[in-house]
Amino acid sequence: MDLQLENKKALVFGSSTGIGYAIAQSLLTEKALVCVNSRNADRLATTQANLNTKFGVTADLTKANAANEAVHQAVKQMNGIDILVMNTGGPNKGNFSDITNDQWQLDFQNLWLSFTDAVKAALPTMQKQKFGRIVLVTSLAAKEPISALTTSNGLRAGLAGLCKSLANEMAPYGITVNVLLPGYTNTNRLKNLKLSEEQVKQMVPAGRLGDPRELADLATFLASPKAGYVTGQSIAVDGGVLKGH
Repeated sequence: MDLQLENKKALVFGSSTGIGYAIAQSLLTEKALVCVNSRNADRLATTQANLNTKFGVTADLTKANAANEAVHQAVKQMNGIDILVMNTGGPNKGNFSDITNDQWQLDFQNLWLSFTDAVKAALPTMQKQKFGRIVLVTSLAAKEPISALTTSNGLRAGLAGLCKSLANEMAPYGITVNVLLPGYTNTNRLKNLKLSEEQVKQMVPAGRLGDPRELADLATFLASPKAGYVTGQSIAVDGGVLKGH
């Protein structure tokens, strides 16, 4: 299938490793122009070399205005933007009673404000050209709380609602907004949560960890002109964990 992505301009946040890297790679396979992102300049350079893309921006999404500035830089480098893929690092573990106000503010910046800032920066271009694709990568926590990931559970559930509202507002401009909910996927993030593969396999009906490429290919479809009638959706890629939610 030709996804009609050749020369479409995409910015993929958090694309130096894991799911973000796989999404950038998948888009490039479809001949899109891809601007990659990392908070670390050396890692960004390595990612650009490995993916053979000349477009890249450094941005630490835990910092105010970083996402906004990154979008403007990407637009300048690529002379436009058609696709925005928002993929942020997950917050630290913590139960509600243990989380400080500083941690709430940090995670609100990282998970929420980075997304709203990036979208606000990209929308003028997308609205003018009557085309845009916004894909937000979050977590199963958006629909089913995960133990000891309190800030993620709360903020990501809210983001799913925000994206439905945004989908309504942007539909007249040919802009779609969708959320992807990765399940237990074979990434460094999973290792940081200190869950063994055997533990995870017992929790997943499919009996295995997800491959980042499985989610990436769906993200690429949602980012394409072919997915123009899909918007306001939260789609789990989780091996059957959520099922009826």
